Amino acid sequence: MEPGSGRVFYTPLHEQHQTLHLGMFRKFRIAILIFILATVGLGAWRANARLTTWEHSVHVAIYPIAADDSPATRSYLNHLSIDSFEDIAQWMQTESNRHGRSVLQPIVLHLASPLTDKPPLAPSHPSAQEAILWSLKLRWWASQNDAIAGPKPQVRLFVLFHDPELNSRTPHSTGLAKGQIGLIHAYANRQQRRQNNVVIAHELLHTFGATDKYDLATLQPIHPQGYAEPQRTPRLPQARAEIMGGRTPIDEVTSEIPASLTETVIGQETAREIGLLRTDR
Repeated sequence: MEPGSGRVFYTPLHEQHQTLHLGMFRKFRIAILIFILATVGLGAWRANARLTTWEHSVHVAIYPIAADDSPATRSYLNHLSIDSFEDIAQWMQTESNRHGRSVLQPIVLHLASPLTDKPPLAPSHPSAQEAILWSLKLRWWASQNDAIAGPKPQVRLFVLFHDPELNSRTPHSTGLAKGQIGLIHAYANRQQRRQNNVVIAHELLHTFGATDKYDLATLQPIHPQGYAEPQRTPRLPQARAEIMGGRTPIDEVTSEIPASLTETVIGQETAREIGLLRTDR
């Protein structure tokens, strides 16, 4: 009704139908996306369950990507070798042994040639629908860009390297347990290679089912699960970082990013999540 006119205005019937159809289409599209994601997730869960029995070596492929057009980044990628990442495999062997899993080579790393195509980046603060769409887009993109010599990898890690002279901060890295895919941001700098490998190892464990063990607001590791030595006396400072806690706690409000994997461990809760520790232990 128009104020003061006494006349009533109705929405045309075809517009009502159009609004109704749009609403039904959105619900249908969301339902289809959820169904697809559930189907993919079930397959990924089964694949993850097979991986984390640790009866055989898990083949992990690393796909380097230049995140910018810097000549320094291109040069860094051209000089990468599997040795650049070997401390990840050595660390995984050490931690597997420490948790009582006598597996010869828990992970075997493979290095692909640098990719020219870039993956879809995760939206910032996505809605549930946007997160599902991005996850599906990433999986599709990965399936089109995972060529590598040798055995078919069970885990695919796409590492985007940034020139630190152009980027003082990188986007958030992501590891998907449902899909065994990692999308990792690192620095194209030899001095930061070991710290890059800490980030890569963290995301690798996400693909095995490990969860974050730090406060998302403060980035402080959560006690006790995010501490390398939760029973240590005094509790602070800690000497090393729990890999999924992400940092070494110094005091109640301060923590440090580990310089290399030698400063990190896989804690008991993380070890249970990825199958290194049986639940009956």
